[in-house]
Formats: sequence, structure tokens, C-alpha cells
Amino acid sequence: MDDGILDEAYRRLHRTGPEFEGWLSNHGPMAVEALVRHGHDAEVHRWLDDYLRRLDELPRGLRPIDDWRAALGDPKRAGDWLAHFDRELRERPWRDVLGTWWPRLLPGIAAGATHGVIRVGHAVRALRADETSPDRRTELGQALAYWAARWQPVPGAPLLPPAPPTGVGGVAGVAAALAGLPRIAGRSGGIRERLGRLPDVPEWGSSLAALRPARTPAEAERGLAELVHRASLDYLRYGQAEPVMLVHAVTAPTAVLRTLPELDPGLWAPSLAAAWSATAAVTAVYASPAGVAPPAVAPGTPAEVFARAARHGDEHVVKLADAVLDAHAATGDERVLAAAGYAAQLI
Repeated sequence: MDDGILDEAYRRLHRTGPEFEGWLSNHGPMAVEALVRHGHDAEVHRWLDDYLRRLDELPRGLRPIDDWRAALGDPKRAGDWLAHFDRELRERPWRDVLGTWWPRLLPGIAAGATHGVIRVGHAVRALRADETSPDRRTELGQALAYWAARWQPVPGAPLLPPAPPTGVGGVAGVAAALAGLPRIAGRSGGIRERLGRLPDVPEWGSSLAALRPARTPAEAERGLAELVHRASLDYLRYGQAEPVMLVHAVTAPTAVLRTLPELDPGLWAPSLAAAWSATAAVTAVYASPAGVAPPAVAPGTPAEVFARAARHGDEHVVKLADAVLDAHAATGDERVLAAAGYAAQLI
């Protein structure tokens, strides 16, 4: 793994905006981090040469962020948020900035179809590998800025506090809670339109509240690991309905799980609750009402699984492979590796 390649890639990407073609997320920083992480350094710049042609320039700022609450979720302030976090990360240690802003941003985990939190998770992993890199601090700032600019709550999820008090909430485990999720009736439109239909689903509120809350940080970590595991298996059953969008039911909780070690343990249970709300919402608005039998996909070794994803080249396939490799390492369940190959067939 050549960390210098990742820093070079970040420098190329940091001249581009967090979105393009209206509101499509810039996946470049996430994909290149995954490629480098898994030893595919030699492919990064060639992949970027093609991907950069699709991207927009970095947005300009309008005015400083004085009232951060009022500016949350305002995409017109994206340039202002970029400047704000660039300054914060120049003046303060990155863990302090992350610790301050994680609980502020967490209730808006649906931001950018969950790409805000996903990009933060990749940036945190990169910084953990090299805390001295200014390019990685810049990447964390741009990731946090994107999350703030597109901040969007999951309908029905609590805002303050971001998780129910200890002892209050549902009683279902992760598998049962996922199995009990309803589906929206209308299958058209983008994620913002679909999320807007969730309050009209009678079962949505009770289903969202069904998950048993974590009582300790250790329970929260185990719950997140199980959520990633079960969501990976669900991709094999439901991925054919929306192959790209259902990737995020896996990658969003993966990003939260990766970030936990850098957070105060008091934030771990709220982080599980927010990750659950994201996976539940993506599943409810994109998965088909009835799953299909998992396809016969020979997964191969983890290294082979990621190598095939890298050759495929689609950013979603790369990111899903990266996530299911984490799930496999945590559980030893080889079935999750097949999800990456299935995504490569569908996308």
C-alpha cells in the first residue's frame, strides 16, 4: 500500500466539488481510499483520469458560517461549509473537530443519500493510517462540509437526543428489526422524494423504533457489526430491486462502525441508532417487498473479491467490496463476500 498515492489522489480531487450533475455525490475520495487500502495503488490515477472528467469545480463560498444550526442542510452554503471546516482543521486537532461535529451531524445521517457519513468514515480510516498528512485532514474537512451542507434527518428518527434514553425503545434484534421493515408504495423518484413518503407508511414509525437500543458502548459496537453483516446478506436478497442505492444500506453503517474508535464512548449508542435509521430507511424505500433466493456467486478469497471489484471499476462496486471485506473479517461469514460479486453483475 502506497500512502503517497492516496495523498496525490486527494490533492487532485480536492479541486472538485462534493457533488456533480446537480446533486450526484462525488465518490472519488471514497473509492480511491478503498483502492489504496486494499493494495490497488497502481490503478488509482488511471481510475481518476476517467472519473475526474465527470466532476464539477469546488463551489465558492458566500459568507462565513456564523449560525451553524441555521446553515445545516443548506446546499447553497456548501462553499461556506468547506471554508469553515478547512479553518477548523487548521486550528484544532482532527479528533477534536470530529468529536464536536459528529453529534451535531449525526441526526442528519441521510445527507446526500448517506454519502456524507460514508465519506467521513473513509476519511477517518485514512487519517488513522497517517495522522501527519495535511491532505487527509483536508479530506476530513471536505467530508464533514458535505455532510453539513446536505444534512437531512430520516423521517421519524429522533433529532435531540439522537438516540432514545437507555432502557427505552424496541426489543427486536437487528435481524428481526430488518425483517420487519415495511416498504413504500411508490417506487419512483430519487431518495429525497422516497424518504418523504415514509411518514405516510403506517408501519414505519413502529418499525423504526423496533430495534433494541444499546445499553453500553460494547453493545453498540456489536450492534453495528451485526447491522453491517445482516445488511450485506440482505443485498443478496434485495439488490436486484435497486442495485446502486441498496449498496448504501451496507456502506453507511460500515462508515459509522469505522469511526467509533475515534469517538467518545458516550456517542456509540446514538451512532448505532442513527446508522440503524439510515439502513432502515434505504431498505424501506428501495428494497422490493419480497426478496429472491440469493444468487450463486463464487466469492473467492477476500483479496480476489476486491480485485474483481477493482477491475469492474464502478465506484459502488468498489465501496461495497470494501465494506463486505470488513464484515467478513468481523464474522468469518463467507456469504457476505458474494454481495460484491452480485453487485458487479447488477451494476
